[in-house]
Amino acid sequence: MKPTILAVDDDPDVLNAVERDLRKQYGNRFRVLRVESGSIGLELLKRLKLRNDPTALLLVDQRMPQITGVDFLQEAMEIFPDAKRVLLTAYADTDVAIRSINKAKIDFYLMKPWTPPEQNLYPVLDDLLDDWMASFHPEFEGIRVIGLRWSAKSHEIRDFLARNGIPFQWLDIEADNEARRLASYASSTAATTTVSSFSNSSKSATLPHLPLVILPDGSQLMEPTTTQLAEKIGLKSHAQMPFYDLIIVGAGPAGLAAAVYGASEGLHTLLIEKEAPGGQARMSSNIENYLGFPTGLTGANLARRAVAQAARFGAEIPTPQQVTGIRIEGPYRFVKLIDGSEISCHALVIATGVSYRKLDIPGIEKFTGAGVYYGAAMVQALSYKGENVCIVGGANSAGQAAIHFSKYASKVIMLVRGDSLTKGMSQYLVDQINETKNIDVMLSSNIETINGEERLESVTIYNSKNGENTTFPISSIFIFIGAQPRTDWLSGVIERDRNGFILTGPDLMLPDRNSRPRGWTVDRDPFLLETNIPGVFAAGDVRLGSVKRVASGVGEGAIAIQFVHQYLTKV
Repeated sequence: MKPTILAVDDDPDVLNAVERDLRKQYGNRFRVLRVESGSIGLELLKRLKLRNDPTALLLVDQRMPQITGVDFLQEAMEIFPDAKRVLLTAYADTDVAIRSINKAKIDFYLMKPWTPPEQNLYPVLDDLLDDWMASFHPEFEGIRVIGLRWSAKSHEIRDFLARNGIPFQWLDIEADNEARRLASYASSTAATTTVSSFSNSSKSATLPHLPLVILPDGSQLMEPTTTQLAEKIGLKSHAQMPFYDLIIVGAGPAGLAAAVYGASEGLHTLLIEKEAPGGQARMSSNIENYLGFPTGLTGANLARRAVAQAARFGAEIPTPQQVTGIRIEGPYRFVKLIDGSEISCHALVIATGVSYRKLDIPGIEKFTGAGVYYGAAMVQALSYKGENVCIVGGANSAGQAAIHFSKYASKVIMLVRGDSLTKGMSQYLVDQINETKNIDVMLSSNIETINGEERLESVTIYNSKNGENTTFPISSIFIFIGAQPRTDWLSGVIERDRNGFILTGPDLMLPDRNSRPRGWTVDRDPFLLETNIPGVFAAGDVRLGSVKRVASGVGEGAIAIQFVHQYLTKV
């Protein structure tokens, strides 16, 4: 976008002349805009600010009804403080212009008429625009999210964008004057909230409900749901067809691998994900033991590459979209979506992975999303410079998070219920943690209480070996414990163990080891990754007995497709 030059004058003849001369000299490098009044001009500047369109120069007449040129420039200075300001004056207004130079920080005033412009206009503006360009730093041009740092809703929006790889700029309204200005410019008839407690604000301001999402075109979403945001930014959340050869539910490593191999081998493939591709692996800051990447790769990069690969082979990946149930009708398998619609297929792969288990601590719900988080997107670490954070867990995901947060936080306290890191964590991560000075590992420990008013302020940690409680000031807790499958939506159809993990292959055989699952309808034993329903498979962490590693998830996703082909040849 070209930087803007704005001319403001209520005299149509003068405004035409100004616009003509500006376009002649600067139209190839700048966008020249004109308005007939100061009030319209201020509204235009606010819209430009919301769109992040840079404004280089304001050329404003002094004598205008309702608002003078000096008053206009004073208000415009709050919106675009770096824009150069030029006042157009008649001879009789010279004294006013001189007295107002400090008031509105006017860079120059020009007498009317300015003809010839080559002598009286362009030299002045050339110098001013050269100065502006020398110090100009382009603003971030993507999505901006304005909200409260300790708001669960703001966290949800930030986390959704980060997990889906959508670049955005976060602006904390409590700490950023620019955030408050942008929020006040947001044009909407929605309800507003009066905020008067901001530490950097000298007076109360009426602001939109937060979080406020400002899109690159200047349009705004107030308190959007992730579905509303996804539709607005162009993520596809609906399948294009009513029937597919293969539907995969869950886009973690197993689901993504199944989509790549299924689509590449000619199956009309649909991959459904309710949050963002990558699953828990996407939150890994550096996966160093994945084959073929000796220096490691982030989970986000792995997910991005896999999505691009699957899409290149023709797989459809609507996100976010949630499956709420399945049903079987003859050779067809139907998935029920949260909007009530259904999509059918010949074969189905369930790869929904597992979720982190919630801590059972009184009052923890109050702080969920406001200091207590399950998992963590990498971008969150940037918010904790100089602060203390707590990582709960002793497996690889917790170790990777601790190392990543240690690059920003003052101290990382890592709580492990067991008496050793090596029982659940790869040795390379144990070595890195032991070598990182600002990571304190507390073994045989767990959180006793969490403390705070509006947000988390401290935690009390209990050590089971010495029986002591110790309280530490903590900004946030990030929880990486347990492996809990979310498979309630399969109840009554797919067999699971008491913990919710899906039974497949040999685990389905009845105790005598010779009987097939109840209701089994084909004359063969279930394939290795097949559930109690022929043609419905499970892969990755959601399957009972799986190895909880990225590489094994990818392997199971690929193997599942070979069983899908065997099933389809006999349907």
